[in-house]
Amino acid sequence: MYFLHAQGHLRALDRAESAMTDFRTVLRGVRTPPDLVTIVEIDDAVVRQFGRYPLARSDLARLVDAIARLKPRAIGLDILLLDKGTDAGDAALADALGAAPTAIAAAAVFPEHRQSIPVEKHQPLGTLPAAASFLWPLEEFAKRASVGVVNVTTDQNGVPRSVPMLFRGSDGIAMSFPLRVASLAMAIEPVIEPTRLVLGQLSIPTDADHGLPISFYGPRRTIRTISAAALLAGEPPSAAIAGKVVVVGAAVAGGGDFFPTPFEPLMPGVEVMATAITDLLAGDVIRHDRTVQIAEGIVCVILPMMIVGLLAWRRSTAGIVAAAGVVLLWMSATFLAASSGVWLGAAVPLAATAPPVLLFGIIQLWWGRRRAHYFAMKSEVLGQFQAPSVQRWLAADPNFLAEPVRQNGAVVFIDLSGFTSLSESIGPDRIRELLNEFHGIIDKDVARYRGTITGFLGDGAMVLFGLPQPAPDDAVRAIDCAVSLSTSTSRWLKALPAPMASTLGYKLGAHFGTIVASRLGGTSHRHITATGDTVNVANRLMEVAAGHGVELSVSDELLQAAGRDSALYQSGALTGPLKTRLRGRSGSLAIWLWSQPARTADAGAVEHPDGSRPR
Repeated sequence: MYFLHAQGHLRALDRAESAMTDFRTVLRGVRTPPDLVTIVEIDDAVVRQFGRYPLARSDLARLVDAIARLKPRAIGLDILLLDKGTDAGDAALADALGAAPTAIAAAAVFPEHRQSIPVEKHQPLGTLPAAASFLWPLEEFAKRASVGVVNVTTDQNGVPRSVPMLFRGSDGIAMSFPLRVASLAMAIEPVIEPTRLVLGQLSIPTDADHGLPISFYGPRRTIRTISAAALLAGEPPSAAIAGKVVVVGAAVAGGGDFFPTPFEPLMPGVEVMATAITDLLAGDVIRHDRTVQIAEGIVCVILPMMIVGLLAWRRSTAGIVAAAGVVLLWMSATFLAASSGVWLGAAVPLAATAPPVLLFGIIQLWWGRRRAHYFAMKSEVLGQFQAPSVQRWLAADPNFLAEPVRQNGAVVFIDLSGFTSLSESIGPDRIRELLNEFHGIIDKDVARYRGTITGFLGDGAMVLFGLPQPAPDDAVRAIDCAVSLSTSTSRWLKALPAPMASTLGYKLGAHFGTIVASRLGGTSHRHITATGDTVNVANRLMEVAAGHGVELSVSDELLQAAGRDSALYQSGALTGPLKTRLRGRSGSLAIWLWSQPARTADAGAVEHPDGSRPR
């Protein structure tokens, strides 16, 4: 991008660069110019005094004579003297021009308003602005004074940005007006080198095309300015002229020779010329030479790499803030450089940063969507192997149950009976279908009552109520879920073909008490479950249910914890309590038996030890 811009392409960036340059200039503020140059304006007061504009040659001669009598270092007449006037007037002006070291203006005519000059390596001055022709002053004036070209280089907004020191024409090289006036004032011919010009002890770096960047000191009349009318009336003190370079030019309203500047919309062209002359005499120029341009090219490479590197390094708000900080640091560096006399371009490096940052953003967006899709699929797949409630807790707290936790909980076991013998008579495909159907019934009922399936145990399952956190209604939901599982499983079995329906049965066991919730497994795989006596009792209660020919056996602890609002009481099929011993456990346990209402009469009612029945 930098090289495209340097070759004259991407001119749209010039407008942005101009705006940034104006901002830096205004932010820097008004500077006091060196007391080297005085402007004599041909203003509206002069026009009123002489009654015409342009001034007659005789009146202009009077003005130049008045200046010359005050002994200036040099006079610069920023007025094109192209047309012949009266013989007497032209003669008077010619005599006046020879009274002091004087430079007069010429103008270059270009075939195009903007042009790109190709660099010819075999010509040292091949990059100079190439004029189609020059508008020279009359020969009688050119014999008495030096001649300099007054053209300036403006940006797209018309703001003068630089003054070419040399112009190339078909008949040779012409010197600019500011350089001609400065060389007259210093009484020395300038030495033109590829990247600088030398005026005596001053070495002045030049921009591309041997241009001198203009550094405005402030708004209009920041450089000392006096009216030509006051000079002719003898009002200004001689100190304003003596030993100074005097630049004479028009500042007549409607005269047309005005330019916008960073400080105000209209500045007379004579003050633009005076600014360039002051910069030359004081050596107060802004550097934008080859070295600075190489530095800009390096920044155009390094800045995008730094920005993209910071964005890729953190990929967070911190990275964005760091990248923005680098951009602000670069903008601050350009301001400090301008304050120190070095013009570092800001728009081109920033524009060079935009494409890689945009490309990085597109890649990040594409990669982020791919990763989001991947993780969504992964989460969906993993969700099939872990309870949704546990997934949510693990996502919110990765350390969930990293250490075992003792708490109260309800445990429900369900298991098919007769499945082993049935699996010997039907194929594996049908076995898998049956298990999927059965597990689907369990999953639906458990989700309805907000339980947690810790695992499908072949033809059964273990369900917890109390994870991820214990709740006051864990026991109620456990009993209601057990009743619902019994009802759903009975309907499913009745819908199976006759041989299967007669072979398969089921049993449930449920208990309430202290559980130890934890993560179990090895280093490569772990799962969340519960252990302890409560879990063992619930599992053994399935054997009790099968031994008594009922679907569900629950402990008295679970029934007491649930209260009379549970589905067991509402169905009217509950009997007990019974004192029973469980395999592998010492002592007896009070249990309750429950069957589907249609089977209650066959199973018989179990009374309390005192002869009462539950209501």
